[in-house]
Amino acid sequence: MTEPLRLGIAGLGTVGAGVVKIIRQKANLLTARTGRPVVITAVSARSKDKDRGVNLSAYAWEDDPVALAKRDDVDVFVELMGGADGPAKAATEAAIAAGKDVVTANKAMLALHGQELAIAAENAGRVIRFEAAVAGGIPVVKALTEGLAGNQIERVMGVMNGTCNYILTRMQSTGLPYDQVFEEANQLGYLESDPNLDVGGIDAGHKLALLASIAFGTQVAFDGVDLEGIGQITIEDITQAADMGFRIKLLGVAQMTARGLEQRMSPCLVPADSPLGQLEGGTNMVVIEGDHVGQIVLRGAGAGEGPTASAVMSDVLDIARGIRVCTFGQPAKTLECAKAAKSTTPAPYYLRMDLHDKPGALAKIATALGEAGVSVDRMRQYGHEQTSAPVLIVTHKTTRDSLDIAIKSFAATGVLASNPVTIRIETV
Repeated sequence: MTEPLRLGIAGLGTVGAGVVKIIRQKANLLTARTGRPVVITAVSARSKDKDRGVNLSAYAWEDDPVALAKRDDVDVFVELMGGADGPAKAATEAAIAAGKDVVTANKAMLALHGQELAIAAENAGRVIRFEAAVAGGIPVVKALTEGLAGNQIERVMGVMNGTCNYILTRMQSTGLPYDQVFEEANQLGYLESDPNLDVGGIDAGHKLALLASIAFGTQVAFDGVDLEGIGQITIEDITQAADMGFRIKLLGVAQMTARGLEQRMSPCLVPADSPLGQLEGGTNMVVIEGDHVGQIVLRGAGAGEGPTASAVMSDVLDIARGIRVCTFGQPAKTLECAKAAKSTTPAPYYLRMDLHDKPGALAKIATALGEAGVSVDRMRQYGHEQTSAPVLIVTHKTTRDSLDIAIKSFAATGVLASNPVTIRIETV
């Protein structure tokens, strides 16, 4: 019989325990699909005595993940601890130096250190696989590195944080304000220990930077992602956008332009009847546009034990089959250092503001927009609230620079009762 593929798993939280369950429950299936047994030889976590709902007695225990990574009876180091630095990075480096392949779900580590780790792995003749780091159970990394490898990718976009999508769709369906739904999500355990990783767009920004690297052949550049979270979205934005046929999503978009690589993770309006507009709850969706294939839409569970463990196992099984793909789809030394570019792609925008109840107030705003070269597509004025009136404007396509000029000039009109809320409308 072919020698088994021996795993060392560091991190036995929800995902790590899920991987152990798959290997224990599906042993015969995994062997049939790879031609060799896949086994666990050793594990590591912060607490040996914690009940994880799975029997670990058959595996050697290491308190130190670096020691686990160096074991002679480990072929593949499975890193599921998380964290951009610290034990996760040290153990990954140790595994590569010891001649191990690495499978990880650690988006933060790769977003910040992916280039150096990829070079180290390739110099050692090893691979780093990270399907589980992006969009949970959706096989988007494999789609880009393999299935769509014959395409020049034109744009990658998607909803990549299930917590944010849950909050926004829950606001939409219940009419509850952001703060209340945020607390509900926290009570349900949906938020990271640092909630800003979710609602601030950081988690999703890490994922976007990884996909952009594969899609455009560039070094991972998380510091080039233009980040904006969902904390400023109000129930008024949700309901009034819906009134005009839109839904609000935390949307990541990456595309290569003549000015450089645009990467933005920010709230956007999308048509309510589009695939992204219809995306509910904690589900993720990634849209890939290639020059030959056109538009591909991938939808599925973005987190959780089963979907993420499934993604980990897809990488493990590829290694067991002898499939070896460079970390970011091509040799790391060939990845370009792309210039970061702010978005200059024209798009329609949604504007919401409160105007003082004065004669000619709306005309002054329209004039300021016109003088900045911004054309109005639709405009609505809602019922008065004491001395002010909410106004909603949708522009024709314009650049963000032109819109910022107009917004800056609004202050001089003397009619603003609140700061304008501005949200890009993305074509999907």
